[in-house]
Amino acid sequence: MNLLSGVNKPWVLLALSAGFLPYVFAADVDLDACPGYRATNVKVDGGRLTADLALAGQACNVFGQDIQALSLSVVYETNERIHVKITDPASARYEVPESVFPRPNTTGVVSPGSAAIQFNYTTSPFSLSIYRTSTHEILFSTTSHPIIFEPQYLRVKTSLPDNANIYGFGEHTNPFHLPTDNTTLTLWSRDAPGIPVGTNLYGNHPVYFEHRTTGTHGVFFLNSNGMDVKLSNVGGTGLEYNTIGGVLDFYFLAGSETDPTAVAEQYSDLVGHPAEVPYWSFGLHQCRFGYKDFVDVASVISRYAAADIPLETMWTDIDYMDRRRIFTVDPQYFPLNRMRDIVAHLHSNNQRYILMTDPAVPFLPDDPEYAPYHRGKDLDIYLRAENGSDLLSLVWPGVTVYPDWFNDKVTEFWNNEFQLFYNPDTGVDIDGAWIDMNEPSNFCNLPCDDPFTQAIEQNLPPPRSNPPPDPNAPIFGNISQSRLGIRDDILNPPYAINNAAGPLSSKTAFTNATHANGLQEYNVHNLYGTMMSSATRDAMLARRPGKRTLIITRSTFAGAGAHVGKWLGDNVSLWEQYRFSIAGMLNFATIFQVPMVGSDICGFNGNTTETLCARWAMLGAFYPFMRNHNSDTSISQEFYLWDTVATAARNAINTRYRLLDYFYTAFHQAHTNGAPVLNPLWFKYPKDTNTFPIDLQFFFGDSILVSPVTEENSTSVDIYLPKDIFYDFATLAPVQGAGSTVTLNGVNFTTIPLHIKGGTVLPLRVSSAANTVELRKQDFEFVVAPGQDGSASGKLYIDDGELINPPQTTSVDMNFQGGKLDVSGSFGFATGVEVARVRFLNVPSAPKQVEVNGKSLNNSDYDATNQVLDVAVNVAFDKNLVVEFS
Repeated sequence: MNLLSGVNKPWVLLALSAGFLPYVFAADVDLDACPGYRATNVKVDGGRLTADLALAGQACNVFGQDIQALSLSVVYETNERIHVKITDPASARYEVPESVFPRPNTTGVVSPGSAAIQFNYTTSPFSLSIYRTSTHEILFSTTSHPIIFEPQYLRVKTSLPDNANIYGFGEHTNPFHLPTDNTTLTLWSRDAPGIPVGTNLYGNHPVYFEHRTTGTHGVFFLNSNGMDVKLSNVGGTGLEYNTIGGVLDFYFLAGSETDPTAVAEQYSDLVGHPAEVPYWSFGLHQCRFGYKDFVDVASVISRYAAADIPLETMWTDIDYMDRRRIFTVDPQYFPLNRMRDIVAHLHSNNQRYILMTDPAVPFLPDDPEYAPYHRGKDLDIYLRAENGSDLLSLVWPGVTVYPDWFNDKVTEFWNNEFQLFYNPDTGVDIDGAWIDMNEPSNFCNLPCDDPFTQAIEQNLPPPRSNPPPDPNAPIFGNISQSRLGIRDDILNPPYAINNAAGPLSSKTAFTNATHANGLQEYNVHNLYGTMMSSATRDAMLARRPGKRTLIITRSTFAGAGAHVGKWLGDNVSLWEQYRFSIAGMLNFATIFQVPMVGSDICGFNGNTTETLCARWAMLGAFYPFMRNHNSDTSISQEFYLWDTVATAARNAINTRYRLLDYFYTAFHQAHTNGAPVLNPLWFKYPKDTNTFPIDLQFFFGDSILVSPVTEENSTSVDIYLPKDIFYDFATLAPVQGAGSTVTLNGVNFTTIPLHIKGGTVLPLRVSSAANTVELRKQDFEFVVAPGQDGSASGKLYIDDGELINPPQTTSVDMNFQGGKLDVSGSFGFATGVEVARVRFLNVPSAPKQVEVNGKSLNNSDYDATNQVLDVAVNVAFDKNLVVEFS
């Protein structure tokens, strides 16, 4: 029965979007025996439903007093999205501010009759469910799991199918396909050295996708408070949210019965489409925490050039700073004039430079020489302690204060510091920004009542370990946790989430700190990194109006991808973490809508090995964000240090660069509609149950299957090939997948297995280049890889690679059917290159005739062994093109 005719029944339905609900565990308390609520005063107005919820029995008071009366709001925002919100009408509770997470613009409420999912409820005890309109399949249901709503504890639980396929709930280092047997996923930002498995890490994305053979849907819980999400098979599979504040604010996404991409696009519509990044940002980036001085940095740049490994962007960690103070350079080790020499050299060679910027500002009230602190103090933009004074913490430069991103004047402060320090004419002219330690991180051990003494004990800022270089040196030649006692429930809430750092305030800002708008850190802690990200993006755009920028952050919240990219934190040089990097990347790129993502290649902490680094250099070439970075306590690991690694890097970058326009097109598509730039196998084969748990293979773009060797010292790998036709990327020979695992042998340490998915027309550059500026001068070729039905298609988008709103663009579609390739579209942006050739795959015999734009051509070559027909075209890529054979 539908909502409109069932209002007086004990159950009612109303169309909505896909699922929400969790389930909590309190010691010695059966939460499912709690009374829950009773729905009364239900009102329906088209696609809106409101109701009052009254406690339905004796309160459980599990972690506080149950709130007696709540308000329910249900809105069909689009045909694919339902918004369900439960609040306390008698008390203004914290909600994620619109300034941080803008709510989606809804032109109007849609009719439940047209919606792809429906909302259904039972009045007493109140429960809700979301089901798919076409099939009535339940996607989310709180039946038998009463809602608990207390001042500092909210619980929602949904039942799941047995062996449910759940993905998301980051940031974590778990398998991409989440285990449902006693798994707790904690969302509370922390500095997480080594990114240990099964713990909370830097970012917070309370969203999951559930995939079934009958379809894929999504559930987003808009809540920034600390929470535990629990998956359990006890008494049936369930998913339970346990959060320590805020309200219950759920968005259900219908997804699709046939194409998982739809749920990703719907989530992107909700949180914001990914920001476009400059073309150059897809090049190779090199960094290390531990470059000793400007000579060291220059030497790395020179040695990459000497090794003929394309280096696009050089990075420098906090080593460049004077006593670890942001917006400074060390006058002896990294003097400004020599830093400017490095930038000038890079820019003259079409390369880029990026520096680290941390949020913590050194607390130096008695040092008039450190102007950034005093400018911030004059604007009064620092986060406040409970007593109203500036909150003091301990980070790299010693005792520090934090910028308060909620302060009305913080943008003025941050923009000004970027304008001064990164000034192109007088400062270090960076091309992008790197922000770290923004959970925010704090080295001060609780109770942290004397950070000044702890700074001395921890030797902060750390001294230099080497003498300074000659300022005129030539460059670019040849060449145990303590625990916080109970103070109040903001510091130590009655429900303790599973924070790996211990108490909520451990190793971060105190949760009772107050922001300029009155909000407490307790509620907004998980937003700090994303707010710094937005402020940094604004500061970079102010430096270079109209130009895209690259911002890479460590801490994120839902929606961060609309502003910045992300690296996966301080990993370790271990094969396990090499493997886990794929799952982490898929979470951010496919689920969380933060596609500019990658891990520190070869590992950050610990010492890599030659074979691990070689394999990782090749895998890293298929991360969207490709950066080699490691710690000052580890051995150097630049790619040129081992012959094997250098060869592996050259080979992989060669392939990456030839594919760069194909991948750039995928990023433009993601910016346009949220379609993922990386795809797990089940996104492309949603009915093939064998693909659901796979997270050691993935699609780069939508058509390049990447299957890295994942075991130490191995030269073979077992890969899964769905029942489809593929093509070996190296030979272009057809490979018929049978929906089974095959073993690839003889995969040497400089090769990564790649396959082209059938049905694809790939736009490739004919050859690689030393940098992306030179790459854009290389001609194109089209590789036509027919699917099992004989057809193929593809897209190509080209612009200047730099402007946010490019005035001219080129956008073409490539379609192949019956021996005919049609390349057509608009050619507003002058490519300046030719289409050199077209390569037709799976051609069973040499053709009798080949035509280009209707003219017969004799300039073709047929490889009978691999069934490849090469047609030399050599026409300017500025108009439509037709190539056919018969």
